[in-house]
Amino acid sequence: MVQHLKFYIDGSWVEPSQAKTRTVINPANEQALYDIALGNADDVNKAVVAARRAFESFSQTTREERIALLTRIIEVYKTRAKDLGAAVSDEMGAPLAFAEKMQVGAGLGHIVATLGVLKDYAFEETIGNAEVVREPIGVVGMITPWNWPLNQIACKVAPALAAGCTMVLKPSEYTPSCALIFAEILHEAGVPAGVFNLINGMGPDVGAAMSEHPGIDMMSFTGSTRAGIDVAQRSAPTVKRVSQELGGKSPNIILDDADFQKAVSGGVAHVFLNSGQSCNAPTRMLVPQSRMDEVMAIAKAVAGKTKAGDPRADDTQMGPVVNETQWHKIQCLIAKGIEEGATLVAGGPGRPEGYSAGYLVRPTIFGNVRNDMTIAREEVFGPVLVIIGYADDEDAIRMANDTPYGLAGYVSGGDKDRVRAVARRLRAGNINLNGVPNERTAPFGGYKQSGNGREWGRFGLEEYLEVKAIAGFN
Repeated sequence: MVQHLKFYIDGSWVEPSQAKTRTVINPANEQALYDIALGNADDVNKAVVAARRAFESFSQTTREERIALLTRIIEVYKTRAKDLGAAVSDEMGAPLAFAEKMQVGAGLGHIVATLGVLKDYAFEETIGNAEVVREPIGVVGMITPWNWPLNQIACKVAPALAAGCTMVLKPSEYTPSCALIFAEILHEAGVPAGVFNLINGMGPDVGAAMSEHPGIDMMSFTGSTRAGIDVAQRSAPTVKRVSQELGGKSPNIILDDADFQKAVSGGVAHVFLNSGQSCNAPTRMLVPQSRMDEVMAIAKAVAGKTKAGDPRADDTQMGPVVNETQWHKIQCLIAKGIEEGATLVAGGPGRPEGYSAGYLVRPTIFGNVRNDMTIAREEVFGPVLVIIGYADDEDAIRMANDTPYGLAGYVSGGDKDRVRAVARRLRAGNINLNGVPNERTAPFGGYKQSGNGREWGRFGLEEYLEVKAIAGFN
């Protein structure tokens, strides 16, 4: 068993300050993969000291120097794509082909997009007699999740580098090795010592120490709303900027003039993507009540064709969820849906047939769901879709917005003006119309308890910049 017992601090692989480890489990077979070292406040402080020292010089680099750096990172990243894909598949259970194409590709896509933004971004502008200058905010603490690990690491690290910031990253303890490979990529690409630092550890130890540290100027967090609240509270005494991308319970409104076969099938497939472990998954499908039976039949057919199984098998479309805790949470919510009287259309409790180990969940669909049921209110974070009937467009919009979350929304219909009108009334940060995927250069982030701040493209870069007005400059 290969162990991962060092941290990347100040350009070197260093021993942790304590001999404390955690075993990473393969969710497909429940077998141990390796141990990782767990950091503490002392490790965080060492990394912050290195990052603050590096900031003095890295913040003064030119646009051209940072363009060259991101270009080298892209080149090295491509050479490690297979390693990254295998790590993601082993650690969080994504089917290998999906991990290599989508998980690894998402990380690369954000670095490439950031490079494009950096080439043209206006860091200075004249307003009256003042020069308005956008400067790097300083040292950034980053906490990233396990569900799209490379996507979230890249969409934080790349714009921070582009802005001239230095950083300390705590990746998820469930997906640490792909983050360690990412650190190796940055090292090989020539990121200066101290600019990027990585510490593995648990949220109450490393995450809390980062949030509270006076030497960190900003916290960028992706994860649950509960943990995001904790990060914000711990960050408040030092008045650091906090950017958060949190949970979701996204509505998918299918209007009565939509292509139902396409819209329903696409919506179901989207929920099952990544085993349902996406914060923006369209997990509440809102359909005309009069067509509930038709929708349930289409959805059931899609579920029946969705193969859940071994991530390394060629025919697997859906791997396990990430860990035992998550598996049990999903099972409890499926049981709750049955208890509360929703119609079980497909799937249900337990593992798929033929599996007695691994954290596999049956692709599950509930119909005739009310918007006040537990499965319509709580984020399941698994392959569970609820179908809710509505009376008319106003009813659909009301129920879509009746949630504490506001990360994403989806609308399908034949009349483009009507689809646009519904989209404008949804209280969420990202709306997708007629199955069109997200635009990587447009902002990503949520309303309400889905977070604050934005990632991706120009908006992601600006999260890492302070604005200075120099009056009398011109």
